[in-house]
Amino acid sequence: MGIEEATAKLRLLAVREVEGACLDISREARRDVPEIVLAEGKSLDDLVRIAKAFYAETGRIIITRISDAHASEIKKAFRGKADILHSKKGRIMVVKSASRNKETEKAGSVALLTAGTADISVAEEARIVLEEMGCRVHAFYDIGIAGMHRLFPAIKKSMEEDVDAIVVVAGMEGALPSIVSSLVAVPVIGVPSSVGYGVGGKGEAALISMLQSCNAGLVVVNIDNGVGAAVTAALISKKVRNSRK
Repeated sequence: MGIEEATAKLRLLAVREVEGACLDISREARRDVPEIVLAEGKSLDDLVRIAKAFYAETGRIIITRISDAHASEIKKAFRGKADILHSKKGRIMVVKSASRNKETEKAGSVALLTAGTADISVAEEARIVLEEMGCRVHAFYDIGIAGMHRLFPAIKKSMEEDVDAIVVVAGMEGALPSIVSSLVAVPVIGVPSSVGYGVGGKGEAALISMLQSCNAGLVVVNIDNGVGAAVTAALISKKVRNSRK
């Protein structure tokens, strides 16, 4: 076994311990999924420490559910050292090296739809994760069933672009993913968003509605889980594109 092969195999088991965390620095090598850190519940000191450790090991860190205050401090910590992308609407930040930023290989393409404007924050979280995993994203926002004629141009464009999967974010009664899955021949991933009134609000009605869909081919992630939907769609897209080579 050569040195490079041996090093790669060893890194599949690699971890790095920092104060308050045991970091799985081999996740991307093992799963082809970048490290994604949830900022909610972490102190600023812990978040900065974890981000610096991951950046030193892999050259990239994705931070989700990050507040503006924490984002400001992360920017200070990496100013002049890394390229930073921050989406306030998506509450997501990417810190990566210049060499990482030059990576251009594309896994394939994924369509990203929202039922309403209130769902865009979840969609933006998903969009950035998809792009960081190498996908071209075709986004169509505010095309829900309250005016369903808005949907058809998005479906037509998605099929013309030969997308490998479609992520659909919807709140209220969460009907849009079922309708989309009835019109296309690719996997559809439904994301219930925490938009709604009274009983069944906060995404609960949307989640139950999507789970009860009679359309086979629709799968569902948890409420507001843009990250989970994006990772799943990107893995599908990579597998599809690799099979075509």
